[in-house]
Amino acid sequence: MSVPTESKVTIDGRFARELPEMAVAWQADAAPAPRLLALNEPVAADLGLDPEFLRSPDGLALLLGTTVPDGATPVAQAYSGHQFGSFNPRLGDGRALLLGEVTDVAGRLRDLHLKGSGRTPFARGGDGLAVVGPMLREYIVSEAMEALGIPTTRSLAVVATGRDVRRETMLPGAVLTRVASSHLRVGSFQYAAATGNKDLLTRLADHAIDRHHPQAASAERPYLALFEAVVSAQASLVAQWMLVGFIHGVMNTDNMTISGETIDYGPCAFMDVFDYATVYSSIDRGGRYAYANQPLIAEWNLARLAETLLPLIDDDQEQAVALAVGVLESFRPRYSGAWLTGMKAKLGLPGDLEDEVASALANDVLTLLQENHVDYTSFFRGLGPVVRGDARPARDKVLDAAAFDAWAERWLAHGPDADAMDRVNPVYIPRNHLVEEALEAATAGDLEPMNRLVDVVRRPFDERPGLERYAAGAPDDFGKYTTYCGT
Repeated sequence: MSVPTESKVTIDGRFARELPEMAVAWQADAAPAPRLLALNEPVAADLGLDPEFLRSPDGLALLLGTTVPDGATPVAQAYSGHQFGSFNPRLGDGRALLLGEVTDVAGRLRDLHLKGSGRTPFARGGDGLAVVGPMLREYIVSEAMEALGIPTTRSLAVVATGRDVRRETMLPGAVLTRVASSHLRVGSFQYAAATGNKDLLTRLADHAIDRHHPQAASAERPYLALFEAVVSAQASLVAQWMLVGFIHGVMNTDNMTISGETIDYGPCAFMDVFDYATVYSSIDRGGRYAYANQPLIAEWNLARLAETLLPLIDDDQEQAVALAVGVLESFRPRYSGAWLTGMKAKLGLPGDLEDEVASALANDVLTLLQENHVDYTSFFRGLGPVVRGDARPARDKVLDAAAFDAWAERWLAHGPDADAMDRVNPVYIPRNHLVEEALEAATAGDLEPMNRLVDVVRRPFDERPGLERYAAGAPDDFGKYTTYCGT
């Protein structure tokens, strides 16, 4: 079925057209009683979409994928992936569809993608559906990430389907409409490489260069330059995750983008009490994707990307390996540089302070937090008042006050800038207990807590009276927190 022309929605099918071997044309499941739960009007405006149209029955049909404009070809994308280290050659969109690409008001090509739209040929025994809670979690957390300045996919809308879905209990179903620079992943390259079709691999790499890293096209070795661009983007991204205490939860290779955007907010969470070993995901039983492991896993995933690109980098495999390893070895210094620059900002330190001095201050304060079980976000936000003469907001959180005082004396000697710190240390993040409160209410039909939380996290650095509970850590009775994928 086609969307009425007055909606003025134009969706291209570039991925499906250029890479047909990686696209299976498919139709979203019908929704018996669609109801809009969340509409991201700023994202709609960026895409040039009329919010009033999106709220209409025809608009909801578009957001569910049951009705699309003429010329659009929804497809399930094929990709492979290492899941917790084990390679699966055929994953793909088991419960998702790429509706196609939309050109936004800035002239950028953006993917319009559905999650929870029904079984596809890649479903592998799953029901292909999603439920309200996890879809709204992605909406909340991706909005927080955007507000924190971290590259991310965005959520355009969440629509309840009116169909109950069986999980541990029967839960209301929903579809997320996601917007991304693209959905190209490390796993996309693994799939193309696994086919043994060098032409497909070349077309995929050219497609990625054109969409995300066009400067690579003019390099002496374009595909090595593509790899270097992805290494750089991911080093920066993961450093930003670490600086805000974000834990992705499931860093499989099919969840690492070529663009450098954060994707797939399944069992993700923001860290409360600082602990390098923090794991929230119910499926990460061995701690593979623990907070401290995220940079190491990113490097591991990038090594898998390098393996797929070897035939394109050089015809001589030995030479290709040497070139790829040389680029991969730049990940650690790139990551460390980005992390230390961010830590200098969080501590308000002068940019020209020697790295060795700044690194010691940063690592020592994290050790202090770890040993004293201190809330990460509120501690760093509390450092601004220390500079202004009131040590209590930070000092009172540390059991070993003498150790804090000794560290603070060293830190204050460098003249930290409190105002600059307040611009990078958030007051508000999606606190886990507040996210759960909002999702539980939304599942029961009350959207107010969710809407309120989104409004708060969209202005993370602006402290506002009356919002104290949104800045506070979890209450003592919240207990150990565990997140779930929702599949």
